[in-house]
Amino acid sequence: MDLQKFREEIDSVDDQILRLLNQRMEVVKLIGRHKKMEGSVIYRPEREREIIARLNSLNQGLLNEAAIEAIYLEIFAVSRNLELPERVAYLGPLGSYTHQAAESRFGAMSEYLSMNNIASVFKTVESKRAKYGVVPIENNKNGIVGETLDLLGKSSLKIVAELTMPIHHTFATQCDSLKEIRRIYSKDIAFGQCLNFLSEYNLEEVERIPVDSTAKAAQLAASEPHTAAICSHIAAKLYHLPILFENIEDSSHNKTRFVIISDFKNQASGSDKTSIFADISHTDKPGALLGLLKDISGLGLNMTKIESRPRIDAAKDFAFCFFIDFEGHIDDENVQELLKRRGDEIKWLGSYVRG
Repeated sequence: MDLQKFREEIDSVDDQILRLLNQRMEVVKLIGRHKKMEGSVIYRPEREREIIARLNSLNQGLLNEAAIEAIYLEIFAVSRNLELPERVAYLGPLGSYTHQAAESRFGAMSEYLSMNNIASVFKTVESKRAKYGVVPIENNKNGIVGETLDLLGKSSLKIVAELTMPIHHTFATQCDSLKEIRRIYSKDIAFGQCLNFLSEYNLEEVERIPVDSTAKAAQLAASEPHTAAICSHIAAKLYHLPILFENIEDSSHNKTRFVIISDFKNQASGSDKTSIFADISHTDKPGALLGLLKDISGLGLNMTKIESRPRIDAAKDFAFCFFIDFEGHIDDENVQELLKRRGDEIKWLGSYVRG
């Protein structure tokens, strides 16, 4: 069989895929009408996770789990936009890693609003100018994002989904040769994360110019000759900047956890995580935190994270509250019991499918 025959076979399969995708979208439109009549939520992470898990259990082909997830996340995003066009606010600028995280969940068809700070993301969703917001909550190298935690503690919005994304840097340039490069743009922290690459490719003596974001670096490198950028893949794509090298970071274990915020409650999926804010700053009772942790443990809740945050508005000095994650859903009996016991101390921040 010659190459042309292989191509014809691929064309035939693609024709079938396109027909079936359009068939799927017709059903999606009917679901969208039904949801609109009921006023129900379009984005259901627990249902999407259920579909991917079912497909993985049936899979006997060459596609691995990551490939199936990547393909279907885009299908889900297109489907949601047929049901109801989505507007998503994210911590900018355009081409930031948060933008990349948002697109990985909401696809290319959604409308994206770039916000200058995390507070603006919350405000935009609270005012219903966007249905969803995407913000970073922690990085495994640099720790927690305090502003996100503080705003969750004050806001009525809930965490409806989480995703953990590896942070990969690319080296992008218009130059055909490294010898042509006179300046490299990037964010200061990104330079620090790519020192081995710069050394290995004899770029240590090239002038490094720190800028506000890796997206800005890509924009500058795309418009100036003899320059390069250390930036995200999406930033290079947005500014049509050719990528010379990918994954140039010193450590392959640099990951950021992002949360998606909105104004609705998820249904239970059977594989959920719940986040709470516990404020015990008003009590002088010794062992108040220990008592809370004993309640969590005694109710069989597997705590996966605890992070302290200062209460700047508290009456006493050095008062703290605690951001806590544990496995389970708000509707589970043991979680309900915890809220019953500690209702005056706990604010529920959301229950969502474990990322």
